[in-house]
Amino acid sequence: MGVSAERGTPGPGPVAESDLPGSSDLPGSSVPSDLSDLSGRVALVAGGTRGAGRGIAVQLGAAGATVYVTGRTSGSERSEMDRPETIEETAALVDAAGGRGIPVQVDHLDPDRVSALVARIASEQGALHILVNDIWGAEIEWNKTVWESSLDTGLHTLRLAVDTHAITSHFALPLLIETPGGLVVEMTDGTQEYNASRYRVSFFYDLAKAAVNRMAFALAHELAPHRATAVALTPGWLRSEAMLQAHGVTEATWRDAIAHSPHFAISESPAYVGRAVVALARHADRARWNGKSLSSGHLAQVYDFTDVDGSRPDAWRYLTEVQDPGLPADVTGYR
Repeated sequence: MGVSAERGTPGPGPVAESDLPGSSDLPGSSVPSDLSDLSGRVALVAGGTRGAGRGIAVQLGAAGATVYVTGRTSGSERSEMDRPETIEETAALVDAAGGRGIPVQVDHLDPDRVSALVARIASEQGALHILVNDIWGAEIEWNKTVWESSLDTGLHTLRLAVDTHAITSHFALPLLIETPGGLVVEMTDGTQEYNASRYRVSFFYDLAKAAVNRMAFALAHELAPHRATAVALTPGWLRSEAMLQAHGVTEATWRDAIAHSPHFAISESPAYVGRAVVALARHADRARWNGKSLSSGHLAQVYDFTDVDGSRPDAWRYLTEVQDPGLPADVTGYR
């Protein structure tokens, strides 16, 4: 599984990576709380180049939002991940879906560039309603202890996974809280419950994912007085571009990979977690999730949305009940 725009590199086993503020949320409003679109809402998907970030940006666009798509890979420059997907491509997909996509090349480790990004959003839009922190772009060292890991790689992983989120929130949240009802989504890999009792990939990877889950908890405490909501969100086994490439399939032919990776049957498209973010953004009850660790499969059951094939994969329950115990692959009752 993989979640970030720069994520999705497979290894030995799966690895993952409310209405918004509007008149319906304000006292005395007669506007229904179940608005059917996010027209007039402004979102920043930080790390929207590929994977879950791209899926979230496109689904927000499909709901009518204006989406700022950031990342390091543009048409003229690639990040250290050296993949072909670009922020311009994501923005074009947002446009095609019915929203407005605005690509901005940003290295979220650079405070000056993040500050300039938020200043631009404030100048052009006057508000920010949704922040999705999906920044990653790190090399994964599989199944290595802290002493076997490259220290440079491990510390760089923490910077890319943790520092980028903190820097982005530092600059973006003052704008977001100007309008009551904002939503902050910290994208991670694995629910807090799942990760709490399981070692995840390596020392540095495990630490990074625990930190992001905790960030959502801390942000929830700080945002609550401003009527804003923060959550941690994980997809399941994500069919990112890198994952599909590694299995030698496309989104249209992904089921062919089940022959050599049977548990891949529980996998989900990036659109699924995108629809989870849209569901949170649309529903006025999203404050009940403040500080919680959520998954796309769980929210699909609550808000009645599906993946692009009409199914509702519940990957984390499947992992716990089927794959981890070593049972034969069988997604009956799990999608």
